[in-house]
Amino acid sequence: SDVLKSVENNAEINPSPETLKIIQDKFLQKTFLQNNNIPIPEFIKVESLDEVKEGLKKFGYPALLKARRDAYDGKGNFKIDSENEVEKAYDYFKGQKLMLEKFVPFKMEVSVIASRNTKGEIKTFPLVENIHEKNILRQTIAPARTNNEVSQKASKIASDTMNVLNGAGVFGIEMFVTQDDDIVINEIAPRVHNSGHHTLQSSKTSQFEQHLRAILGLDLGNTQLMHNTIMYNILGNLNFEGEYKKLDFSKNNIFLKMYEKKISKPLRKLGHLNIVGIDNQTIDQLLDELSQIKDLVEVKSI
Repeated sequence: SDVLKSVENNAEINPSPETLKIIQDKFLQKTFLQNNNIPIPEFIKVESLDEVKEGLKKFGYPALLKARRDAYDGKGNFKIDSENEVEKAYDYFKGQKLMLEKFVPFKMEVSVIASRNTKGEIKTFPLVENIHEKNILRQTIAPARTNNEVSQKASKIASDTMNVLNGAGVFGIEMFVTQDDDIVINEIAPRVHNSGHHTLQSSKTSQFEQHLRAILGLDLGNTQLMHNTIMYNILGNLNFEGEYKKLDFSKNNIFLKMYEKKISKPLRKLGHLNIVGIDNQTIDQLLDELSQIKDLVEVKSI
């Protein structure tokens, strides 16, 4: 972000370097959201093992010790379930800057793909539900299987967040739905987001087109969801690393997109499937369809 800041006078940069600097440090991100009355889990900065222990007295177990920077796909998080794990968790990060966060006993992980153009226009895509495997996003269900009140609450929080962030573009805003149907933000990604890939076939406007519209100062596109859709990530097999057999799958309502990565690594994102309810299929019907084809898109060594 500092490099971008140095060239900002000569070129328009979106999202702004100021916003990127806030978001790339999770402690600064959470502090910024807290200062703008955006709901988040309780958190503190910790700079020593003793401060971690003091924080755990406040938050109780479990709690999450997090690296402030360079954390994604579950990397950079350590869930501390008991006193016996405290030193192990602290040693795991080897001198990185850290924060401690109170654990949210969520009933669903969700996200909103939100956009803001250079004129300040803000739009959100419908709330989606995210299911993870070993902390990696495995599938996204659009729309989320929740009630309208939760969906509207999440959309408002996403819009409020975009309103206080500086700059234009598409942002992935990850959230938790609590047991009481409250919404708290987990984290923000200042870019097109894996959980928004469904929009390529499900929506009037894809997140990629929306991003271009946003940074070019065009009117934002229609975010209406046209079809129920399941996005399923193609992940590298846990049991090998190396070249893999090319996947070739074709069906009227199933769209396969591979990312042309030559080498498979355990849980590496190699592509995704969109299973689209073009004939008004329900989410349950699409999930049944997914269960029938999972074996056909399993990554296998050559």
